[in-house]
Amino acid sequence: MSDVSVERDIAAPPEKVWALISDITRMGEWSPEARNGEWIKGATAPAVDARFKGRNARGKRSWSTDCRVTECEPGSKFTFAVHSGPLAVSDWAYTITPTATGSHVVESWTDTRGFIIRTLGRLVTGVADRTSHNRDGMEQTLAALAAAVE
Repeated sequence: MSDVSVERDIAAPPEKVWALISDITRMGEWSPEARNGEWIKGATAPAVDARFKGRNARGKRSWSTDCRVTECEPGSKFTFAVHSGPLAVSDWAYTITPTATGSHVVESWTDTRGFIIRTLGRLVTGVADRTSHNRDGMEQTLAALAAAVE
């Protein structure tokens, strides 16, 4: 079960929406916190077990994470696990279903942080209430994604 889930209808076909969501190099175009991503360890495109480095920023603070794609179903699902070094941070999921007018998109975040990452995360990111912060950011992300694809 996710800690936060945000939904939005987008007037674009699922394949087009999925192509933008799964292009981690462009995530900074719609996310208020994620700046970009870079495929690493031989990965060049989304696929199960593909790895990427996520770069994030909030004000003057910046940090990076190590991510691994856990589900990759073109046109319907893109999920990945986030780590800071060997420690779990979160799981992100994007589920896309077709509608009569385009797509229904659900973005979900599950907190997998232990005590160490939860404590260090507050210091590094400056965010005390990650759940509320992510909900706001996810709503902004889906709105910007809709604007980009519609």
